[in-house]
Amino acid sequence: MPGSQYIALSGMRSRLDQLDRVATDIANAGTAGYKSQRSSDAEADRPQFESMLASAIDVTTGSQRLDTRPGTITPTGRDLDFALEGNGFFSVQAPAGVRYTRNGHFGVRADGSLITEDGYPVLGTNGPLKLGPGKVSVDSSGVVRAGEATAGQLAIVSFDDPGAMTREGASLLRADNQAPKPVAQPTVYGGTLEQSNASIVDRIAEMTSVSRSFEALQKAVSLVMNDIDGRAIDTLGRR
Repeated sequence: MPGSQYIALSGMRSRLDQLDRVATDIANAGTAGYKSQRSSDAEADRPQFESMLASAIDVTTGSQRLDTRPGTITPTGRDLDFALEGNGFFSVQAPAGVRYTRNGHFGVRADGSLITEDGYPVLGTNGPLKLGPGKVSVDSSGVVRAGEATAGQLAIVSFDDPGAMTREGASLLRADNQAPKPVAQPTVYGGTLEQSNASIVDRIAEMTSVSRSFEALQKAVSLVMNDIDGRAIDTLGRR
């Protein structure tokens, strides 16, 4: 197969990865606290090929970064819905370790533990938060109360490079090789949720652009295989 076909095929593979990313963003446009991703293309050398193709450069999906722009904060009227304004993440005790989220759609287990939608305990500065009886409320600094009793202070942290965090599922994030730093003065709202920052309009436009690029590369492969190669075989056959 000529090197030009490998290049076009690698471009198609990269476009498929982009379509998967865009589809994930669209599917989570209604997920509270969801953060979309941005990706880029990168060159990929092919040292395993013969020297005649050494100058050919494939395309591969480059690095991906989390889009940490805030979503719209929307009132819900639900006591256990919390939203963060500005930088910071809620801390969650997941089975694989501490994870972070902007999705403040919390619930309460039978033992009083404050939990995420996935059932993972929400962490305070002194460990998992447990609520007693009474109406749940949170003040702007992140102090959670049940009735008149204080349950604890939400563990709200930030990172030097939040864009480098890795998404696990729709809402959870992990921070590889980054140490969490407590947010000194967080801004928390009760009875509200931060919405997804993925815009349906933007993602549909991006999907259209990526799809057209994929179709153009597909036509290029077809042209090389069916037209140029066909003419070459026909000409050589006559000789």
